[in-house]
Amino acid sequence: MQDFLQLSRIQYIAYKDGDDYVQRIPEETIEQIRTSNDVVDVISEYVQLTKRGRNWFGLCPFHGEQTPSFSVSQDKQIFHCFGCGAGGNAITFVMDIDNLSFQEALSKLGSRVGIDIDIEPQTGDTTTISKDETRMKEAHTFAMNYYHHLLLNTEEGEKALQYLEERGFSRELIEQYRIGWSLPNWDALTTLLERKGFSLPEMAQSGLVIQKENRNEYFDRFRERIMFPVRDEVGQVIAFSGRVLNTDAQDAKYMNSPESPIFQKSKVLYNLDVSRPIIRKKHKVIVMEGFMDVIAAAKAGIMNTVATMGTALTKEQINKLKRLTDSVTICYDGDSAGFEAAKRAAQLLVQDKMKTEIALLPNQMDPDDFIQTNGAEAFEKQIIDRPHAYLAFMMMVARRNKNFQFENDTLQYVQEVLEHFVGNTSPVERDLYIRQLAKETNISEEAIYQQFRKIEGKSLKQNTRQQAPPIAQNMPVSRKLVQAIDRAEKLLLAHMLHQVDIVDNLHQEHGLHVFIHDSYEAIFVRLIGFYDMYPQADTHRFLEILEDTDLRKLVMEATLTERDPEHAREEVSDCLRQINKHRIELQIQMKMHESKEAEKMQDMTSALALAKQIIDLKKSLTTM
Repeated sequence: MQDFLQLSRIQYIAYKDGDDYVQRIPEETIEQIRTSNDVVDVISEYVQLTKRGRNWFGLCPFHGEQTPSFSVSQDKQIFHCFGCGAGGNAITFVMDIDNLSFQEALSKLGSRVGIDIDIEPQTGDTTTISKDETRMKEAHTFAMNYYHHLLLNTEEGEKALQYLEERGFSRELIEQYRIGWSLPNWDALTTLLERKGFSLPEMAQSGLVIQKENRNEYFDRFRERIMFPVRDEVGQVIAFSGRVLNTDAQDAKYMNSPESPIFQKSKVLYNLDVSRPIIRKKHKVIVMEGFMDVIAAAKAGIMNTVATMGTALTKEQINKLKRLTDSVTICYDGDSAGFEAAKRAAQLLVQDKMKTEIALLPNQMDPDDFIQTNGAEAFEKQIIDRPHAYLAFMMMVARRNKNFQFENDTLQYVQEVLEHFVGNTSPVERDLYIRQLAKETNISEEAIYQQFRKIEGKSLKQNTRQQAPPIAQNMPVSRKLVQAIDRAEKLLLAHMLHQVDIVDNLHQEHGLHVFIHDSYEAIFVRLIGFYDMYPQADTHRFLEILEDTDLRKLVMEATLTERDPEHAREEVSDCLRQINKHRIELQIQMKMHESKEAEKMQDMTSALALAKQIIDLKKSLTTM
């Protein structure tokens, strides 16, 4: 909790100092774009809506469902899903559906109604970098078109084009991925960039050219290579990967752009800009090991694919995928390195509550090898459509390089598998896999179950020790009590969203300790900063600056909560009383837990002191 409060203070300072987007885009422009884009018209471009009464309904694009629970109000210019809780206005919808920043969504909606956003950066380092990044992306787009032209329209590119066609690349695929060819000349691109007015030191920083050591001379980074552009999630070119034609040469087979202000490998998912709508439609994403695997899958007609850029899957990349789907199939190379990489990726995804399956390739093949050997149809039907469940795959990984004739290998195998079971299996799954373990190892199911319970108990004890003393979220409370506190916090937030003075008063009286749950406290912190910049309550604008979709869901629920504006003071007081009562009840439960632990340790002095504290807390409840 202390860490959260410290983070909250940092967030408050950040919001108080000002939202970067607010500084850059005039509020009148934001309001004009918002009011010019009817929420029903915008959402209808993504979701089939049907009018029922005053509102419009459709299947929610943010989670799979059979019965429409996604509602759009033309009167209020908001949307809300009663299934998953997603909600907001036209701008936040485009942010979520297209995985865009506020600025990018605003630009897209502005273009839709003929309003071009001309961002005039403020003075300072951040905005200077922003200008540089824009130029870097422009240079990469220019380079992509140049390389692409060389491949398709010049004699110099004929050999590379022939190679690609022999590898099954159609013209359509080459054009879709804007594949190109770089000349063997040392400064072909460098000269063109300089003529176009690009700064060569800036181009060196972006990775397109290289500066000679201790000299003011520059040369092309990529020479005599097939060029594969790397785009960010909104389709802007940010890097390249170049492949040599002659694999017998001493040069590395692939050369990638270095990290730069516009390209950080850990944040990029190759093909996300193309695959995003297909991932949403299929409710599944296929994660591959490299960009060539994605292109190989595209040759097979499989388009809901992304790839990491030579790094292990990261938390940031997983967060991007979670906004699109909760179902992932990992398809990495079939060699030992691919197995280990798939294992690490699968564990991260499962920790993030993603439904994870693993499509295995045989004989140390990669997707391109398999498709070249067996054909596109076999790849789809035998590999992609027949993935292994997470636990089945983890058993395969644990079984590798083990000989069950040796006792140590057998015991190690059982231990590794059972550790994966903890927290990741239902009783039915455990029964199925433990039966399989028993057959494989000739150990009785009863003995394996006993070992599992031992591992599970040890894991629970470790988790208990690692956690802070029981607080609000960890204490068992009745369903009725949870509903009461949820209602109180939601209603209090509803009033805060409509009245600035309520936030100001509570902040002065209670600091940041108003709510029980961290998520509401995080919203409260943001509201403090928001009202420091905006004198009037504005729920639409507040929703737009919230990047966290989960927090936005809570704000939408609070917005839709019925409140009585004429009796706001009384309702706020009731909410605070309910929250304080809940806080005391949690303290009582915590003290009771501590008292039982003291009794187990035969520490009667502490147990008696805790019993007195419990009595005092219970008395305080009667006076509320």
